Amino acid sequence: MNHSKINVRYAKALFSTGKEKGQIMTLHKDISGIYSLCSTSEEFNSLLDNPVISTARKKQIFLEIFKDKVSELTLHFVLLITENNREMELAGICRDFIDMVRNDQGILPATVTTAEPLSPSTLESIRKSLETETGKSIELTEKVNPEIIGGMILRIEDQQYDGSIATQLEKIRAAMLSK
Repeated sequence: MNHSKINVRYAKALFSTGKEKGQIMTLHKDISGIYSLCSTSEEFNSLLDNPVISTARKKQIFLEIFKDKVSELTLHFVLLITENNREMELAGICRDFIDMVRNDQGILPATVTTAEPLSPSTLESIRKSLETETGKSIELTEKVNPEIIGGMILRIEDQQYDGSIATQLEKIRAAMLSK
């Protein structure tokens, strides 16, 4: 069976259960946290992919990790995935679930990349401006990349607006070399 089909099936099951119980936004918060853990922790991914660790032991570890940090429904879902030996698909399931919630709630993901971290008030101002411009809720993520020197790069879905100093300098350099 195709892994993406597995991911979608589990994500849809969680989504419909969350809608039915009125817990979509709680699940979204929990699943976003788990997805972040999958994206950043090599140790957690090693646990997910390790065939030597028994299912019972993995469930015990997940209970210890998530017990007081996620809702009961989320915890039950993670344990169910583990029982069905699908824990290695957790990141994909989380990603698909988050996409379903975004589509359902009219949320657009956006990423702002700057050379230095922005203040919370500046991030909030950017988020509000984008919401006014798009007419949708914005889920804003901040990235820091010193290589852009200054300015910012804004990415909304598949569109990118590059106002970085590094790009402007590259355009000037290219223009000078072409003469």
